[in-house]
Formats: sequence, structure tokens, C-alpha cells
Amino acid sequence: MHRDPDPSAACTHAHCDVIDAEAVQSRARSYAASKGTRFTPTRQRVLALLAATGKPIAAYEIAEKLSGSRKVQAVQVYRALEFLQEAGCVHRLASRSAFFACDHRHGEGETVVFMVCSQCGAVQEAASDLVARGLRGAAKTTGFRPRHPMIEVEGECAKCAGESVS
Repeated sequence: MHRDPDPSAACTHAHCDVIDAEAVQSRARSYAASKGTRFTPTRQRVLALLAATGKPIAAYEIAEKLSGSRKVQAVQVYRALEFLQEAGCVHRLASRSAFFACDHRHGEGETVVFMVCSQCGAVQEAASDLVARGLRGAAKTTGFRPRHPMIEVEGECAKCAGESVS
């Protein structure tokens, strides 16, 4: 796993590893209860699939994989994904219009850097105070107020590059 050189970075987490499906399902259930809504079977199935897959996948692919004798509509998947994003259990990669499960919590307003391997599709995620300071400085010069600061960086993971991670 790559570490942020900033010692105050909140977390580093590789999404190419196995997701703790139980923890993320529990968090989604708790979120639903706190909002007075149900953790529906569709939400549960979408989250379970994303946790098992371990890599970002598109909503239409999720709908296809969940369809069996009964077709799951993309609109159902998008609704479930919206809820799961609000719950902090799923992230969306804008560059790929794809979603992946996240089994840890992020701090309020935390800047997250997604490092996406262009070869295998694995995502590594790191919170970075160093990047956050740079973004705040850039935003301040334009008067922009970031709400959900996320950065996507495409490249090659250590495994695909054949390097060992120290």
C-alpha cells in the first residue's frame, strides 16, 4: 500500500484487497435505521456484489449481474447506489462511471485520492491532508467551495508494475 508522505493522513486503504462485507453491510443497516428507512434487499444485494467484486463496476453491469429469473432495472441499481453513497459505503469513480464498496469511514470533508490502475482496474484509496491543503489553496484563489473533495489518478499499481511496496 502506498502511504501519504503527510504523517497526519487519516487512512490508506487498498480496494484491490477483500472488503469486510459484514462491516460495510452493518454500517449500511445502521445508516438506514438512523434515517428511518429500510435497508432493502436491492440495496443489500448491490452492496454485497460490490464488496465481493473488489473492483469498480458500472451500474448497468451491476444490474446485469443481479438479474436472474427476474430482471433488475438499472434505475433500481442507481437508487440503491445513491443511498449507499450517502451512507458512505460506496464510492463512485467519475472517470469510469463505476462504483466500488468502501469498508471504512472517512472524516467529514476529508480529501480522498483514488489511485486507479489502468491495467487491472484496482483502486487504492488514501486520505491526504497534504492534497487537501493544496486544494483549499487553489479553491480559495477562485472563491470555489469544495463539498466532496476527491481526486482520481490513473496509473499503474505496484502489482502490475512488478514492484514491491515498502
